[in-house]
Amino acid sequence: MNIFFVGDIVGKPGLNLVTSLLKGYIQKYEVDCCIVNGENTTDGKGISDEDARVLFDHGVHVITTGNHLWDRWQSKALLAKERRILRPLNYPKENPGFGFITVDLKEKGRVGVLNLQGRTYMTPIDDPFRSADWAISKLQNETKVIFVDMHAEASAEKMALAFYLEGRASAIVGTHTHIPTSDARILPKGTAYVTDVGMSGPYDSVIGLKKEIAIRRFMHQTPYKFELGEHDVRMCAVFVQVDAETGKATKIEQVIFPSFQ
Repeated sequence: MNIFFVGDIVGKPGLNLVTSLLKGYIQKYEVDCCIVNGENTTDGKGISDEDARVLFDHGVHVITTGNHLWDRWQSKALLAKERRILRPLNYPKENPGFGFITVDLKEKGRVGVLNLQGRTYMTPIDDPFRSADWAISKLQNETKVIFVDMHAEASAEKMALAFYLEGRASAIVGTHTHIPTSDARILPKGTAYVTDVGMSGPYDSVIGLKKEIAIRRFMHQTPYKFELGEHDVRMCAVFVQVDAETGKATKIEQVIFPSFQ
């Protein structure tokens, strides 16, 4: 089974590039299931119904998110009506939405997609490790192919979760920091892993924010209006191949377009 995951889409520049490239990559890798992290898609904060529809229309099966989803108040209504948009499972259960889903690909089989969020240097929500235990116990009743988006600040927390779930998840990919890491690999028990897929958006920026504004924020230690960068737009993604019968990953390949070289 071939899975293509696109890292954090940031603003209209990121959305435009991803939608222009996605069909080509779906054909190139003969993708069975396409997943994107869309928490920053609409103006850099959250995702709108319209932008979600654009992604679904371009072949996306599931949209994962993270902490910035809640910066857009309309997100709650969207989560309540669109099952294919996930929010991190380990937010308190009183929040709307779901943290995992099983995608039925007909003759290709099924893929379980799980969205988690870290706690280190982030909001102290419920334990992602124990939340993953519970969700995976449910997903394993329907499929052996389980894909996890771990949205977290600390590399150590992402790596710890990967080793904790090793052999139980087909792939665990990190999102949130917007910086692609060069450590994509398959762990000994057959779990594909990368610490951070990277941002799909403007790299002539500070993780999406205009450089000048980011510098002022750090130097002055006071808030400034949030404005997205616009230039040097790139797409970061990973291609993961999984044996559908065993749930073990057989390949992981990082994709950066255009490359940094």
